[in-house]
Amino acid sequence: MRKIFAFLLAYFPVSLFSQDIVIKDGWKFKTGDEPQWSYANFNDSGWAQIEVGKPWELQGYPGYDGFAWYRLHVVIPSTIKEKSFLKEKIRFDLGKIDDGDDVFLNGSMLGRNAGRGGDIKKGPYDIPRSYTIPLNDRRIKWDADNVIAVRVYDHGGDGGMYEGNYGISVTDVTDYISIITNQPFEFGPSRKITKKIGLQSTTDQYDFTGKLGIAIVDPVSGTTVFKQTIGADFAKNRPFEYTFSANLPETKSWQVVYHFVEDRSGKDITVSEGIPYILTPPIGKEPRINGPKVYGARQGAPFLFRIAATGEKPLSYEAVGLPQGLQLDKKTGIISGSINAKGNTVAKLTVKNKSGVASRKLTIICGDNICLTPALGWNSWNCWGLSVNDEKVRTSARAMFEKLADHGWSYINIDDGWEKNRNQQGEILANEKFPDMKSLCDYVHSLGLKIGIYSSPGTLTCGGFTGSYQHEKQDVQTYAQWGIDYLKYDWCSYAQVAPEHPSVDDLKKPYLTMRDALKETNRDIVFSLCQYGMGEVWNWGPEVGGNSWRTTGDITDSWKSLSGIGFSQYKSAPKTLPGHFNDPDMLVVGKVGWGPSLHNTRLTPDEQYTHISLWSLLSAPLLIGCDMNQLDSFTLNLLENDEVLAIDQDPQAKPAKKIYDKNKIQVWTKELEDGAIAMGIFNMDDLANKQQLSLKELNLAGSVKLRDVWRQKNIGAFTNLSVQLPPHGVWLLKAVSSSLSQKTSK
Repeated sequence: MRKIFAFLLAYFPVSLFSQDIVIKDGWKFKTGDEPQWSYANFNDSGWAQIEVGKPWELQGYPGYDGFAWYRLHVVIPSTIKEKSFLKEKIRFDLGKIDDGDDVFLNGSMLGRNAGRGGDIKKGPYDIPRSYTIPLNDRRIKWDADNVIAVRVYDHGGDGGMYEGNYGISVTDVTDYISIITNQPFEFGPSRKITKKIGLQSTTDQYDFTGKLGIAIVDPVSGTTVFKQTIGADFAKNRPFEYTFSANLPETKSWQVVYHFVEDRSGKDITVSEGIPYILTPPIGKEPRINGPKVYGARQGAPFLFRIAATGEKPLSYEAVGLPQGLQLDKKTGIISGSINAKGNTVAKLTVKNKSGVASRKLTIICGDNICLTPALGWNSWNCWGLSVNDEKVRTSARAMFEKLADHGWSYINIDDGWEKNRNQQGEILANEKFPDMKSLCDYVHSLGLKIGIYSSPGTLTCGGFTGSYQHEKQDVQTYAQWGIDYLKYDWCSYAQVAPEHPSVDDLKKPYLTMRDALKETNRDIVFSLCQYGMGEVWNWGPEVGGNSWRTTGDITDSWKSLSGIGFSQYKSAPKTLPGHFNDPDMLVVGKVGWGPSLHNTRLTPDEQYTHISLWSLLSAPLLIGCDMNQLDSFTLNLLENDEVLAIDQDPQAKPAKKIYDKNKIQVWTKELEDGAIAMGIFNMDDLANKQQLSLKELNLAGSVKLRDVWRQKNIGAFTNLSVQLPPHGVWLLKAVSSSLSQKTSK
């Protein structure tokens, strides 16, 4: 990024001063809720210090739900208004808050961010908080102490002022200008890209003219391969649109920078984005068998397994040596039935088409364990939130069947928002959005896919719907009758049942209850614990029957969230084993939104490669969170690379290890069933990173043959690696001729 900034200095007139006051330090915190905590003269000297930018659960308040307050004393200098061109308003940026908030300045309310009906308890947690008032507002104490007080309510999961930008600034010209980049890149022959961008005024008060610069830069070398400057004239109801085209020298990471300078004020605004680049090779015509190599089932339970295979259609399927009680549909590749006796069976699967034949072994283990490899599927939350319905689930299932099932993706999971209430017998009922849950399950199963559902051990779910408290056995029987294959069980309102400071035994209790209920049903239902890592759940997750367990709070589509969650997994990674997996939360690629309004993920293309690479090394459940009906070619590239997925689905499920952490480069490795070692080299820096790495220092001896997993090609034998990674980028490799020691780096 330094080289990109240097380019901007050379070609565009960049404003070098900032009028912002960064207000991240000095916050105080207290749980509870008292009106006087908003007052400017309230004595908060006894309050605890806290950081904004990360949840309060990570700062000594594990499992706390309810009201809490943040307070900050800050001097607002009058000089910031002198530097403003417009001199109109002052803005308070307070990051993102989970869930709802009331904000006060010197005892007077600035604003509220709440949910339906103005209910602070249902506030939208993924929206940046920004409050403005006029510069002449008497509540502002210029050049003196001001008190910002933030009242927060959290009703489940992580809480508090957890990420984003925190600052005080005077609004200016550029606050009313938006650079619109939401149109997708179009790709043509010879690596040609085309992109429509726009400039929009967000106010009727001003029209704008100026110069728009466009530059495409190599984030590693700083080389500029395209630059253009054009004039722009626009207003709120008269946006400026422009389409540019460029030919890229090679398929790799590129960054495009848009820089607008407004004529009257000289103020500027800069936006950058990564250009998607596809590394996964096209799917060949010859058949290839994908998906798990080992599969667990319980005796007598309904069995459903679809042979995942790519290749030119039509395909025909064969299976030799299946356990007694199972049968194969040779046209669809779906194996169904139920296994009569416990034991291990190795079946030979074969797939044929006019271009060839592919065979592979599948080990079927009939015993007490299921979900022997991490779940591959989709979950409705990161896309639809509480607006999920039957139609959206069916559409998602159909899209998975058509686009991803041949690569091993199989679960379609309904998250919160399906519940209604209970009938007179106490049975859980689905709401009007799901008129026939049994029919929906049957439809998903007809595609060879599986279906999941969501509940909470408390009286209410995170979304305020009916939970399973004291109805666990009854709910499981209902799930089984519908045909449910997966249960996400979210702590949420159980915090109101558990002690204020729950012990590990208190944390285990609701999951043990549900484990016992699941055991009593004659159906294999994957048990996914969602309690955000409290009490180091990875140490006791298997004991309470967990097939997977969340290790963190909710992920969002930001680098801070992704990296903070993903690269902290070395604490829990050693507990990974077949049938029991750490879950660092769902994937945030594609179009996400946590409700009806969707947006393209805010992760750069390089960050998305890092996301999938790290989750695969961790043997994490891979649960897509985007709109399955809007999978673009880049997102499909991320999700259909069978060699990457094979790392996640490796039957041994060996723990990932962080073996190197220097100069903002981390190296994580994972031993694979075939004796090879998967290795991710990650750039943690906001800048490009060039380094020489000795393979000996990475515990790889001698000359090591390496394979680029994303590109699916061998790249040669090495004793040292010259690593050149873009900001937050990754190189995912497979070492095929060496071995690792158990040394790890913290």
